[in-house]
Amino acid sequence: MKKKFICFLVFLAILLSSSLFAQKENLKTSQIAVKPKLKGYPVNPFKDTLFYVYNKVGSFSAENRAKAITAKIHSLYEDDLFKADSLKIIPSDISQDIVYKGDLILMSILDADAKSENKTVSDIAKRNFNAIKKAVVYQNENYSLLPKRLGYTALLILILTIVLVLASKVFNFIKSYFSKRREKYFKGFTYNNINVLTPDRQEFVALRIIGIIKIISLFILAYLALPLLFNIFPATQAYATTILKWTLTPIKAAVMGFVDFLPNLFTIIVIILIFRYTLKIIKFFVDEINKENIKVDGFYSDWAKPTFNIIRLLAYAFMLVIIFPYLPGSDSDIFKGVSVFVGILFSLGSSNAIANMVAGLVITYMRPFKIGDFIKIGDVSGEVIEKTALVTRIRTPKFEDITIPNATVLSSTSTNFSANTKNSTDGLLIHTTVTIGYDVPWKDIHKALIKAALKTDLIEKTPIPFVLQTSLDDFYVSYQINVYTKEPTRQPRIYSSLHQNIQDSFNEAGIEIMSPHYNALRDGNTTTIPADYLNKDYESPSFNVANKS
Repeated sequence: MKKKFICFLVFLAILLSSSLFAQKENLKTSQIAVKPKLKGYPVNPFKDTLFYVYNKVGSFSAENRAKAITAKIHSLYEDDLFKADSLKIIPSDISQDIVYKGDLILMSILDADAKSENKTVSDIAKRNFNAIKKAVVYQNENYSLLPKRLGYTALLILILTIVLVLASKVFNFIKSYFSKRREKYFKGFTYNNINVLTPDRQEFVALRIIGIIKIISLFILAYLALPLLFNIFPATQAYATTILKWTLTPIKAAVMGFVDFLPNLFTIIVIILIFRYTLKIIKFFVDEINKENIKVDGFYSDWAKPTFNIIRLLAYAFMLVIIFPYLPGSDSDIFKGVSVFVGILFSLGSSNAIANMVAGLVITYMRPFKIGDFIKIGDVSGEVIEKTALVTRIRTPKFEDITIPNATVLSSTSTNFSANTKNSTDGLLIHTTVTIGYDVPWKDIHKALIKAALKTDLIEKTPIPFVLQTSLDDFYVSYQINVYTKEPTRQPRIYSSLHQNIQDSFNEAGIEIMSPHYNALRDGNTTTIPADYLNKDYESPSFNVANKS
């Protein structure tokens, strides 16, 4: 009985243990069934799925991993120089990487990827490696892109050639159009009565500009086609990017530089407008002073324009000083170096110019002469036709234009013959001298000289001419006839006419204009008076020699 009870207990224990084990296995099975299954994302670069990606890596989701791996595998197919031997599996500390040419990692297989498929990392790496290699090789053998790319290249070159030819024909048509209608479009260019361009010259410039635009346009079209051409082949895609950077980088820098410069540009415009309209207000008063509508004590009207020029120069200089800090690159060392170099060059090379400018300024306010005056500077006599900041130009009676630096004018003695020829004055007093022997009464000479002066053109009858006896020499007396005129620019003609009239007047009066030295030993010689002025019964005196022995 006791043995039966013990066996019963043992049986009961075994039955209880079996029940507990079965419950435990059922629990595990239920847990496995409850564990969620991961979604796989296909890698299908050539439509057919090569494998799936189940796990994410960091913030890189499984879907994004699959898309990135697909794009990289497809790039191998686009490589016309693809080599299957360059595709390898390279293990690392945490993964096994499928790498092409040692630097392009197509994908990395992690432990999480192996657990998702209940396989080892090595098995999945080999499977994916073989799938990638087989797919790319198959695509390259059966669907190579090289012929297609060559076709694209030929088509692009053909299109570019057609575009260049059409563009060239368009520009040639434009040039021909303007050339055939030159009378309509090319009439010359005139500015302030200055003929800047003749019609022929204007046509030449216009056609040359069209030609330059044509060359630039054709170059730009060809240049823009190069990135498209290089982008067809993967091996040359880097050159396409480089060419675009050569163009886009400076353009971007220029545009951004201009945008950054806009605030300073507006400031510069405001400063220029302020100075411009300030000078306009000043010019209004200057014009009124010049027209003598406004009179300022001690300030002559002919000072108005040169004074305004000085004010304008100083204003512009001050404006540039204010604007300078707002100019782009004004704080760069290169800009500063160039400014210093230009300043030194200007200082060393313009000493004479500065001296002439200062002399011109001094002459302006000294007012020794003005435009139209007949003056004499050194040995040069003539009419003033131009006064500039650097030189004074004089036109001689022989119509020779002589340029004299203002520094020379300031350091020389100048004679103004026109200063006293206004209506309120008697005019310029000009004179000439004749020498007559003591044998002729001085009253007769005075009368003959005044008569000759009154017959001369361009002289003033009031005050009347007068004679001065300037010297009593050994053999003759010097008689100086003085006449007034208000035509200083015509002195050579006045002198010539006066000398002619003196000859006629003296001949009519029977007065010889002959050297007294010759007259002392002329017994027996015919008089020098023209025959028209002699009496009809005039006979030459005989030659007599007196014997005093």
